[in-house]
Amino acid sequence: MSTFGGLNTAYTGLIAARKGLEVVGQNIANANTQGYTRQRITTSSVDAISRVGLMSAGVQAGQGVNVDGVARLGSAQLDAQVRSSAAVAGYSAVRSNALTAVEASMNEPGKNGLSAQLDEFWAGWHDVSNSAGDAAPAGVLLGQAAVVTTQIAQGYQAVANQWSTTRTSVDGMVSEINSTATQVAALNVQIRNAQTAGGGANELLDKRNTLTTTLAALTGGTVVDRGDGTVDVLVGGNALVTGDSAQKLVAIGAKSMTEAGATPHVEWAAHPGSAVAVDGGELAGAISLLAPAVTSGAGAGTGGALAETAESYNRFATDLATKVNLIYNKGTNSTLPGGDFFRVAAGVPAALGLGVIPTNASELSTGLAAIGALDGSVADELAQLGAGKAVASAGPPPVLVKSPSTDWSNFVTSLAVTTRTELQHASLADITSTAAVGAQLSNASVDLDEENVNLLMFQHAYQGAARVMTAVDEMLDTLINRTGLVGR
Repeated sequence: MSTFGGLNTAYTGLIAARKGLEVVGQNIANANTQGYTRQRITTSSVDAISRVGLMSAGVQAGQGVNVDGVARLGSAQLDAQVRSSAAVAGYSAVRSNALTAVEASMNEPGKNGLSAQLDEFWAGWHDVSNSAGDAAPAGVLLGQAAVVTTQIAQGYQAVANQWSTTRTSVDGMVSEINSTATQVAALNVQIRNAQTAGGGANELLDKRNTLTTTLAALTGGTVVDRGDGTVDVLVGGNALVTGDSAQKLVAIGAKSMTEAGATPHVEWAAHPGSAVAVDGGELAGAISLLAPAVTSGAGAGTGGALAETAESYNRFATDLATKVNLIYNKGTNSTLPGGDFFRVAAGVPAALGLGVIPTNASELSTGLAAIGALDGSVADELAQLGAGKAVASAGPPPVLVKSPSTDWSNFVTSLAVTTRTELQHASLADITSTAAVGAQLSNASVDLDEENVNLLMFQHAYQGAARVMTAVDEMLDTLINRTGLVGR
């Protein structure tokens, strides 16, 4: 190597150290930037120039260092784990949140729950049985019966409102998915162009990785790297994003639980009628909640959680009316045709159509007219029904009638178990997602202690290369300006 070549060697060291300092500075500046992946310069040594023959300089050192690029220290495997766990967590979170809201609307257990109101209702019949013909206990009973019907209707309406809220969220999710997919397609183009031109695209890759994680959390979509700087995002096996193009989704179906229309689902905007098989993420969780109830057959009770809950309210309202009327119809001193205590209006859900027929004490049947106006045997039998004592229905053969309070308790317990199960799934999914994000961050996030060490390393490397240049410069000065001065 010539002396002049030493200058170039030292100069390449300066360039590499300066580039290293720039990358360290970028890392430190983005230490708190969400989604940023730390970077490192990649270098390689320059081989010595081999010469054989008379002009051979013998053993030679290399020619310095090349800066090959700036590497993004992410892990495709860890990124994939984050996306897959986000999809599961998103699905579970939507379902658990919706069911938790429905369970909270019941106010069970507590004095404001329907269980307490039913107890007051049965107690009202007990008071009427002890004071048949008295207007005061009859008025209290009828008022409490109205409270029961109102609370059943409110419980049903709370489920219907949650259904509508979930349906609205589907529209919002679809809008976000379409916007995010468009951004991913645009970034595909930018990254491909940057890499083709030999430039850096690390920050663009970070942005795209964040967006694909969002798509995975929303749709359960998977990411396929095409090797040319672009990625495809697949939803249900079909491409949502391909290269520089993004498909649009559209939400289809009824807007409310009682509205007639198609079951809510998602279709490709460019292919109407072609449903998208969303198999994960928040969108799949929401759509699963909006499925209709299954009321018959082997799959009875396996429909959408919200519709099944609403159907349980309807069944309870119908059963309550049927069981109370079964006993109430024994009374013969009622002035009302039909002799029913509860009515269920046609054309509306039973939980909303449940109402009380008698309006005052004179219209209330409490016993048998043959015994006398003050007979309270029917009222007592209704009080016993509420107390949990089985009552035989008209036969033959007679059938023991279970208390509506027990029916309600079973309904509340069933919903609580379902909600608890969803919460456990959501908790486990969240733990898995958090662990995956933690592993990703431990690999890709900026460690300020490490960056400070690298800062000192590149600083000393820069100073060392500068000193080499100074030494070579002094050698050249001696060679050029002082050679031949001896003896003058």
